[in-house]
Amino acid sequence: MAEFTLPAASRYKDIPGKRHPAPAGATRVVNFQIYRFDPDQPDKPRIDHYAIDMDRCGPMVLDALLKIKNEIDPSLTFRRSCREGICGSCSMNIDGVNTLACTKAIADVKRDVKIFPLPHMPVMKDLVTDLTQFYEQYASVKPWLQTKSEAPLGRERLQSKQQQEKVDRPSACILCACCSTSCPSYWWNSDQYLGPAALLASYRWIVDSRDEAQAARLDQLDDAFKLYRCHTIMNCTEACPKDLNPAKAIAEIKKMMAERP
Repeated sequence: MAEFTLPAASRYKDIPGKRHPAPAGATRVVNFQIYRFDPDQPDKPRIDHYAIDMDRCGPMVLDALLKIKNEIDPSLTFRRSCREGICGSCSMNIDGVNTLACTKAIADVKRDVKIFPLPHMPVMKDLVTDLTQFYEQYASVKPWLQTKSEAPLGRERLQSKQQQEKVDRPSACILCACCSTSCPSYWWNSDQYLGPAALLASYRWIVDSRDEAQAARLDQLDDAFKLYRCHTIMNCTEACPKDLNPAKAIAEIKKMMAERP
């Protein structure tokens, strides 16, 4: 499985690819440059060009990808599901930014739309990356409620409004991996550094008033790489398509570490 690194813009022309012209009579055309990778030919990645008639295409990048796959090139491979920015499946690098294809408007790109897989991840095929390690890191922080006390008889474990607000935004993470794959520290140390997404998930449970494993969670993160490889570059917060703030969550965890007895 090949390791993908986003090529410099000046190298696009050096990667030969197929060209698919717009249909005759199209007057509102947008050009899409899409990275193609065939695992059976790992030494021959390419950029394919597709000219799309926007009068016959929806407004989002995912609409264009679906049009290309359904009408022009069925071999194009990508993930997608909800089309509503909820599942995180269609995360990819669009116009140089990690984002969701279903919520990225084509009109927001002022030139050719360049689409690549998430950077510095093993590429399985075309725009599909291998997220196995990403999900393993998420699972490693035990993203579920841990308690020792008995649950209240006949009712839920209750929270005040203020307590709930602490977990409200971190709970909105959709595990799209846009944040982690935008982080240089994660690029170079992903085998040891948990990355913004996993640490945001850990923070969500650390500050949950119902959880009784805060000390154990902090102990697990007290490591030179798992947590402290974050250098507050802020790419993660900039990239999050849900407007979350993983960098702040990581900083809060570091603060809790420093204030522990």
